[in-house]
Amino acid sequence: MSHLEIAAFILNVLGVWLTSKQYRICWLVNIVAVILYMILFYQVNLFADAALQAVFVIMQIYGWYSWSKATVDRPLRAGYMQKPIMLKSIAIGAVGGLFLGLLFSVYTQASLPWLDSMLASFSLVASYWAAKKYIESWAMWCILDAIYVLMYLYKSLNLTAFLYFLFILLALNGWRMWKQQWKAE
Repeated sequence: MSHLEIAAFILNVLGVWLTSKQYRICWLVNIVAVILYMILFYQVNLFADAALQAVFVIMQIYGWYSWSKATVDRPLRAGYMQKPIMLKSIAIGAVGGLFLGLLFSVYTQASLPWLDSMLASFSLVASYWAAKKYIESWAMWCILDAIYVLMYLYKSLNLTAFLYFLFILLALNGWRMWKQQWKAE
């Protein structure tokens, strides 16, 4: 367990908690956290995960923008997505994961290229859903984080595995909170 992993751990917990509370500052905290994990994942040859963290920086900026453009007259509220959006997103996630898996399995010495790539691709889907404040984003994160826990244990990233276990708990809480807000409105 390195200092880098510890710092990334702390900032990620804080970032997800801030997201569940719907504080816009979450996006800035998450940018720093994903940069730290980008470095860590590169060091352990999880190249799809490292690349994912780089893309997450862009997604965090998009989330900040999306949440910031809401106004008193037009607030961005948590809600459920339409089925066609969900199906299209899942299809894009699967195709993206297969494409990345092929690239990383053929052209790199990536560890677990197919699993890492599918998780990375669907993490982008879940991030997009969160930026749009789709309640389903939390369910997707629960599933992904459970698989991430196993992958990080396999890679002996025990603190990161624990972090992703905490992410499951935070996602369940975020899911509950966003659903309650949706019902109240």
